Amino acid sequence: MADPLDDLLAEHADLEARLADPSVHADQGLARELGRRYAEIGPIVAATNERDALRGDLKAAHELGMPEEAAEIAQQLEVLDARIVQMLIPKDPADAKDVILEVKGGEGGDEAALFAGDLVRMYTRYAESRGWKVELVSQTEGEMGGYKDISLAVKSRDPENPVYGRLKYEGGVHRVQRVPATESQGRIHTSAAGVLVLPEAEEVDVEINQNDLRIDVYRSSGPGGQSVNTTDSAVRITHLPTGVTVSMQNEKSQLQNREAGMRVLRARLLALALEEQAAKDSATRGSQIRTMDRSEKIRTYNWPDNRIADHRSGYKANNLMQVLDGDLDPIIQSLVDADNEAALKGEDP
Repeated sequence: MADPLDDLLAEHADLEARLADPSVHADQGLARELGRRYAEIGPIVAATNERDALRGDLKAAHELGMPEEAAEIAQQLEVLDARIVQMLIPKDPADAKDVILEVKGGEGGDEAALFAGDLVRMYTRYAESRGWKVELVSQTEGEMGGYKDISLAVKSRDPENPVYGRLKYEGGVHRVQRVPATESQGRIHTSAAGVLVLPEAEEVDVEINQNDLRIDVYRSSGPGGQSVNTTDSAVRITHLPTGVTVSMQNEKSQLQNREAGMRVLRARLLALALEEQAAKDSATRGSQIRTMDRSEKIRTYNWPDNRIADHRSGYKANNLMQVLDGDLDPIIQSLVDADNEAALKGEDP
């Protein structure tokens, strides 16, 4: 059986040679994908080279009769070996991609829309803390604030700091327990918002035949610029083979709405393709729940107790306000660790 580490070392050498070939850079999409993969496995190669050097130092320390130095080097090797094992855990091929993040108010009416707004603020603050860029793609505001639905693009310029590899754990139904601003009796209500995290697709990732699209235009509704309610600037794009539909009306022109709609459509089709592939490999994650039923929850935000609880990893803490201010890393790391532990055991996450 081939050693996966040997395979990665060979792949790294091959990528290095290909990226040194000027002809490869004539295809920017190919060069970008090769560069991402090269950056992804680079740390493993560096750790392996460090391990080889330490093994040489350990051998020399034994030959020279230096037991204290040998013991220290052996301890370093033990730590490094464990780190390499973690690094060899198979990665989700979409981890390095940017993200289209969709948040929709679920059960709970105005309170659900307000909670969706809280989640958007949480993700925006978290993105800022990691140096990511957040762009508004589309939004429908709630009557009392927050959002009935909103789509954001979250991007990273650093391949060592990918977006999807972290935010993918946020997909699912988020439940909130608190006293709504509209509640005069002080009773605690439960409502929900749904989060969908899609790896953003480039044109090379998803091939869309224009003949497979039905594009309808209609008059925008709700707040907006002068074109709202006066011109047919809103766009609805339906991908006929899959039935996936995207509606966009935030931009003032039909062309801008079409471009934004195609961006979201590509992301949804890529997510669908990845999901189908995972099902074929019997490794469906099933973490992103597409219904808004508040009983199908991944996390609960309890205002009265200042408590946050993730129902997948079992993470609990009484720092709800800090989490809503963007302190998400401890929760996400608990889910990453649970995935890695399952992978080391050969289980589906």
